[in-house]
Amino acid sequence: MAQYSEELDGLFVALADPTRREVVRRLGRGPQSVGDLARAFPITLPSFMKHVRTLEANGLIRTTKSGRVRTCALRRERLDLVDGWLAEQRRIWEDRTDRLERLVAEPEEQQ
Repeated sequence: MAQYSEELDGLFVALADPTRREVVRRLGRGPQSVGDLARAFPITLPSFMKHVRTLEANGLIRTTKSGRVRTCALRRERLDLVDGWLAEQRRIWEDRTDRLERLVAEPEEQQ
């Protein structure tokens, strides 16, 4: 469970930044070079590379280099970890709201 938590924490840290979320969204359409991705943001290339490194370190993207061009690709399977956590949270909260609804709708039967 600790490894799962560390991985999930890293993914949420990586996704906490709007620039990184936009990079993930753009890569959802297909691989792109760092240069093409960076042009969409009003930041310097070294600053943009910090975002790329954060996404790569947390396994959300992989980069490959061919000559002078570094290409980024989304690792969609890593988003499954976030999706699994969200589904678990959704189940927990739906169970709680279902119990609350039963309690409010049938208060006399509960006593």
